[in-house]
Amino acid sequence: MILLTLFVMAQQPAAQRRAIVYTTAESTTFRLTATDTLTFTPSEPTSEGKIYVFVDPRKTFQPFIGIGGALTDAAAETFAKLPAARQDELLTAYYSTDRGIGYTLGRTNIHSCDFSSESYTYVDEGDKDLKSFSIAHDLRYRIPLIRRAMAASGNKLKLFASPWSPPAFMKDNNDMLHGGHLRPEYARAWARYFAKFVESYRKEGVPVWGITIQNEPMATQTWESCVFQASDERDFLKNHLGPVMAQEGLLGKVHIIVWDHNRDLIIQRALAIFEDSAAAKYAWGIGFHWYEDWSGGQQMYGNVALVSRLYPGKHILFTEGTPATFDSTGYGRWSLGEAYGRSMINDFNSGTEGWTDWNILLDEHGGPNHVGNFCFAPIHADTRTGTLIYTNSYYYIGHFSKFIRPGARRILASPSRSMLLTTAFVNRDGKVVVVVMNPTAKGGPYNLTVGAVSVEINARPHSIQTVVF
Repeated sequence: MILLTLFVMAQQPAAQRRAIVYTTAESTTFRLTATDTLTFTPSEPTSEGKIYVFVDPRKTFQPFIGIGGALTDAAAETFAKLPAARQDELLTAYYSTDRGIGYTLGRTNIHSCDFSSESYTYVDEGDKDLKSFSIAHDLRYRIPLIRRAMAASGNKLKLFASPWSPPAFMKDNNDMLHGGHLRPEYARAWARYFAKFVESYRKEGVPVWGITIQNEPMATQTWESCVFQASDERDFLKNHLGPVMAQEGLLGKVHIIVWDHNRDLIIQRALAIFEDSAAAKYAWGIGFHWYEDWSGGQQMYGNVALVSRLYPGKHILFTEGTPATFDSTGYGRWSLGEAYGRSMINDFNSGTEGWTDWNILLDEHGGPNHVGNFCFAPIHADTRTGTLIYTNSYYYIGHFSKFIRPGARRILASPSRSMLLTTAFVNRDGKVVVVVMNPTAKGGPYNLTVGAVSVEINARPHSIQTVVF
């Protein structure tokens, strides 16, 4: 259908093809604003003195699953403090396709994480048989928020869940915090814990689309954390989690995602798991975060591209990113949004199929968070006044999520100057979506060229634009 639509489009005279340009730009009031409607004209001879973005819808790459954010305890507790009108506003802002930015992915935590008000599990301490298993804690805030988000999305929201740590008694440090390792004798019980979580959420009307094995498995944190070396995760998957999910009839219905940590070590993790056929058969794909620059280096997009080339049969999903430590004076900081734009463009161009932000909502302190690990979200709530504060991150994400819809395919898009970053997709209805970001202080025109036709667009300084035609 996409190819047929593109063929029909190609037969249209250039004058009948119009491009709508949506812009978000620093030092302007433009926020996902339709700033131009332009008409394609026959392309002039290419000039080295001009700037181009070349697009070819005939060259297609990976499919697109969706974009979304995490529905954590912190988000849910903050949401519950808002007046009803602001709750409705937030759900519309994220999950409506016409009045919002059309989120279709969500992540949540399996029992507590740092963005919970306290540490907790779903079982009594020492209950290796899981007889006390209960998700009653989540019924107060988190599950009601997830249900409403799913309804607001038209029940199109794909939810995946991640654990930050097994219960303390299952670990060799007897602590949910500060790293530690899963004790081998509890591996089967921990695998059954995943299945019970999925089944319990489904009974509450919340289908779980996927699970990751361990959030950030190479990090020892002051909050909930657990270290899985590559061989540990591989063996847990093939000997315990995979077989348990199959035994419970969940394999295939619930996608198992490995790694769920930074791009820096993603190659080793992919090699360890995907090269082992007994483990690989249970793995739907691999997830990653963007925090590898903690060491002072740059983000390593090329590692994701290498995984995509090595394992084209496995899916790649961005599972978490947040741009900075919280600062209440920094809501207007333009670098927040640019961090998203830069990562999303590079990650999609590296083969990523879906992209999930961290918390959808936090309070005026960047929490709640039981270890003081406060951060930014695209939208904050001031719970003292009941108001919502939109950072430019919300609009930068929206330049992708609002226009690129599930089922789209990435197509060729390439800039002729390094000042511009770009990616492009074609939706199922044949609409082409080109995202162009200018992270520099210098503006100017560029020619968006599609075959024999082109249109000239002005790139404002520190801006992101989505062109739809």
